[in-house]
Amino acid sequence: MDLKSVLMGLSFAAIWASAFTSTRIAVVEMPPLLALVIRFGISAVIAIGLAWAMGQSMRLSRAEWRTVIVFGLCQNALYLGLNWVGMQWVEASAASIIASMMPLLVAFAGWAFLRQPLRPQAVAGLVVGIVGVVIIMSVRLSQGMNLLGLGLCLAAVVALTVATLAVRGAGGGPNVMMIVGLQMAVGAVALVLPSAVLEWGRPFEWSGRLVGALAYSILVPGILATFIWFRLVTRIGAVRAAAFHFLSPPLGVAIAALWLGESFGWSDVIGSIVVAIGILMVQLARVAPATPSLVAEPRNA
Repeated sequence: MDLKSVLMGLSFAAIWASAFTSTRIAVVEMPPLLALVIRFGISAVIAIGLAWAMGQSMRLSRAEWRTVIVFGLCQNALYLGLNWVGMQWVEASAASIIASMMPLLVAFAGWAFLRQPLRPQAVAGLVVGIVGVVIIMSVRLSQGMNLLGLGLCLAAVVALTVATLAVRGAGGGPNVMMIVGLQMAVGAVALVLPSAVLEWGRPFEWSGRLVGALAYSILVPGILATFIWFRLVTRIGAVRAAAFHFLSPPLGVAIAALWLGESFGWSDVIGSIVVAIGILMVQLARVAPATPSLVAEPRNA
């Protein structure tokens, strides 16, 4: 893995972790599904406009259209929809820990439903990751963590797991920015009716804090992080790219504490580190060992 790929992975992990903090700000000040419709709609317009300016086309392959639809529905509408609703009652740090379980769930689901073998290191990583989550959540539940919010965040990470498995192996291709914009558009359309039915008439007031949180969500996690992710998958593959998720638990707790002033205890620190170790063990076990070759492999530009 070259230096550029490492920097891309670190950037993605930091942005992914920070998204929970900006989300927490948005969902306590306005209806969460309406906020997502606005975020997805604006993100789609910006990303599609950038794609056209870059000479990209809507003439996508069947696999690319599948990526657009599956990610638009499962990642945007279901994962973010459930997560944003749940985060009305769940702190950003807790939500980031729950979402970071995705690589563990992908490995387990691949073994349970797709008959993908797990190496002993991956099995050990699953156990370690689960122990870390239990450490954190047991303490938070004893302190009165909202069960509805917890259930919604758990359902959200299951939806993200399904999306990841459904489009595994999908890369960026020449139309990566167009794919980003179109899957945002799918998410916006899918959430219009639920927002109208569930949130109609719910009052809220625009503020600088709310606008800033939405702007950050649109430009940084919404467009930039998704673009980095697809490019990273293209460079090093989905398995190696997903290894960077091990940084999300400690980063999520740290950013929420610094930005929102959320309190955390030793259980959060120890548990997030344990979860990170489990994720890293699982992902490293899935990386195929390099085989010697007499022919030099081309380097990514």
